[in-house]
Amino acid sequence: MMRKVMMAGAVLLATSGCVRTAWNVATLPVKAVGKTADLMTTSPRERDEKYVRKLRKEQERRDKECRKHPETCDQGQRSPAGY
Repeated sequence: MMRKVMMAGAVLLATSGCVRTAWNVATLPVKAVGKTADLMTTSPRERDEKYVRKLRKEQERRDKECRKHPETCDQGQRSPAGY
């Protein structure tokens, strides 16, 4: 009786790796499609962050030009801090 229990336990331990591998192989296509869809689409938050980053860079460039050449700078383009 004890021998049967030990054999059953050994079989379960030996096949657990096989089951895990089979599960990973079966779910791999689903994960790949999900990852591809994630890379191909842009969320509204990512879009907003990119837009704000672009605006900030443009403002920094304008501020830098205004500091270099204040006579050619339009007062409406200056930053609120007055740089």
